[in-house]
Amino acid sequence: MGRVAKIARRTFLVGAVAIAGGVAFGYYMYRRPARNPLLDNLAEDEVALTEYVRIDGDGITLITPRTDLGQGAYSIQAALIAEELDVELDQVKVDPGPPSPAYYNTALSEEGAPFRSTDEGFMAESVRGVMDALMKFMGMQVTGGSTSVPDGYQKLRVAGAVARETLKQAASQKSGVPVEQLKTARGAVQLPDGSELTYVELAPIAAGIDPVTRVALREPAEWRLIGKPMQRLDILAKSTGTTDYGIDFQIDGMVHATVKINPHQGSELNGFDASAAESMRGVKGIYPIKGGVGVVADNTWRAMQAANAITFDWAPAKYPEQMDGHWEALANSFNEEQIESRDRDDGDVEIGVAEGNLIEAEYRVPYVAHAPLEPITAIVKLEDDRADVWTATQMPRFVQNNVAKMTGLETENVHVHVLMAGGSFGHRLEDEVVKQAVEIAGNMKGTPVKLTYSREEDMIHDFPRQIAMGRGRGRARDGKVDTFDLGIAMPSVISSQMGRQDFSLPGPDSQIVAGAWEQPFAIPNYRVTGYRAPELAPVSSWRSVGASSNAFFHDCFLDELIHAAGADPLEERIRLCWHDNSRKVLEAVGEMSDWGSDLGENRGRGVAFCMSFGVSTAEVVEVTNTEDGIKIDKVYVAAEVGRVVDPINFDNLVKGGVVWGLGHAMNCEITYSEGKAEQTNFHDFEGMRLYQCPEIEVRGLENGDKIRGIGEPPVPPAAPALANAIFATTGQRIREMPFNKHIDFV
Repeated sequence: MGRVAKIARRTFLVGAVAIAGGVAFGYYMYRRPARNPLLDNLAEDEVALTEYVRIDGDGITLITPRTDLGQGAYSIQAALIAEELDVELDQVKVDPGPPSPAYYNTALSEEGAPFRSTDEGFMAESVRGVMDALMKFMGMQVTGGSTSVPDGYQKLRVAGAVARETLKQAASQKSGVPVEQLKTARGAVQLPDGSELTYVELAPIAAGIDPVTRVALREPAEWRLIGKPMQRLDILAKSTGTTDYGIDFQIDGMVHATVKINPHQGSELNGFDASAAESMRGVKGIYPIKGGVGVVADNTWRAMQAANAITFDWAPAKYPEQMDGHWEALANSFNEEQIESRDRDDGDVEIGVAEGNLIEAEYRVPYVAHAPLEPITAIVKLEDDRADVWTATQMPRFVQNNVAKMTGLETENVHVHVLMAGGSFGHRLEDEVVKQAVEIAGNMKGTPVKLTYSREEDMIHDFPRQIAMGRGRGRARDGKVDTFDLGIAMPSVISSQMGRQDFSLPGPDSQIVAGAWEQPFAIPNYRVTGYRAPELAPVSSWRSVGASSNAFFHDCFLDELIHAAGADPLEERIRLCWHDNSRKVLEAVGEMSDWGSDLGENRGRGVAFCMSFGVSTAEVVEVTNTEDGIKIDKVYVAAEVGRVVDPINFDNLVKGGVVWGLGHAMNCEITYSEGKAEQTNFHDFEGMRLYQCPEIEVRGLENGDKIRGIGEPPVPPAAPALANAIFATTGQRIREMPFNKHIDFV
């Protein structure tokens, strides 16, 4: 237990330093409003009332700094501002805005604090407050962690209200009518005589008024948008194929580039022979870059053809070349010296497992790629005193800082233009494509260079989800789960990902046990231990990060113990659950699925629960065992998020998360042979097919006091619910993903 004591002490010291840092920075500095970045580049007829509202002669633009990755972030952010600004969504344009500390993510501290999300005590809330201050001082402008709604729910509404009240003040100044007699609607201030002054015509006056910051937000009964079904701003363009994604973006005079990077992730290039490629049609240049080469041509196809004609001498992999070595490294990590955290240790597990029949199980989860439909791409234009970057990214300030370091420019001279992303799932939390484009563009000053990865290069050089192994020991007594001991071994996602940014976070990696240690179950002897495996293949955040694997370990092993107890899977989970809102989620999914009813011959259902990102989510999966394999018939999902901002988008995000979680559990893995990823395209990384997609029923609960996000929480329970359903139907326990290694699907 020596290392556990050290970890506990280290966590305390980190907290103490953070609190001291917060005091040193000062409460005033934390509360002081951030400088409005829109003021730097305003056109002559533009007015920026807040950092989120810009008005010019053409209309109103709302700044939506959380990147839209297909999850509807731009629409949701716009709706939160518009609710208080009194404009309709068809009246506004959206713009992701510039990189700026003003757009730091206020919700990131929730996941990073070393407390369960159910802990709302003084210490937990104080540390979250301090961490939020640190996020502000660091200017952490990041999209991820299901934080777009929690981050914007309060501050975007306040921004809209500040702009509204300032415009009313301007209207009062122009008309002579007291502010108290003015109303607003559809982008205009309404005067008592029925006439209107539009926001556009009032904006120049408002620009000369100090913003009205003492504002009252509307009560829910007055809401026009929040909680009501909305049509997303991008739905027409996406439905008609006219959306411009990052890969579609064009700049006059640009050239096209692609790369070939060492397939042994992170290793160097010993040498290459480009003689066959240099004379190919359209080729403009071949340049060495870190770990490989960049090829520039007059179009992307010719650049890719030339890249394929180059022969390379690659340095070997720095991690095990075959998968056996990766699994062996995980298996060897279950020892005291590699304990990373043991924040859950209730009762006495050792005594518990020593009494009665011991249940043991080992689970495995492979690497999986992000594989969004749009391969990664970036356009970079370098000049002596300026750099411009156009790309779809979840971390524009990291991109800005990295380009500044590489070019020697000041950060204010690096302009990052965030584009619409054709999917991400965490993929665009990396910026290797930008760094490589900068290297190539450095050879062609003044010329915009558009770098596009081939699908194969994108897949092979993805930083996948972490590989992980779980080992459970436990027992049941008197028809109840009595002892639960789960160990989880995985490499550090945060260390790998942030290491590529030359950035480190103190303390244990919370993702090693995320989705396991914080589950709201009152098991008498209950322990969850995280073991930090050595670095293997480089990894990154994948939709729901640690919880994507840990919910499978935790809930499937819990299901095994419940079965050993002879208890009902849903009823025992409800009995064990001490958290009221989580219990309501379990009860809701039981009601939705008519749990306990007879499904008929060769059919069965499984239930799973996971609290991740503060969201309690329960899922029931119903399956049929056919002659040709398992058919997934229907999925029921209940989730507690505090407030459903847009029921339609909520429903879509939950259903998408379920399909994502099920498809990867069924079919997907990245394996390494001779140090290279063997899967290169969708033909050998096959998710769920359309004909396999089940009917999905969704219910959003709103009992919690805190606003939560829903992009990631539906993913973790999907795999264990399916595995538990397969067991209930066939008697076969599947403890390894992908499941198609052990069973067929139809």
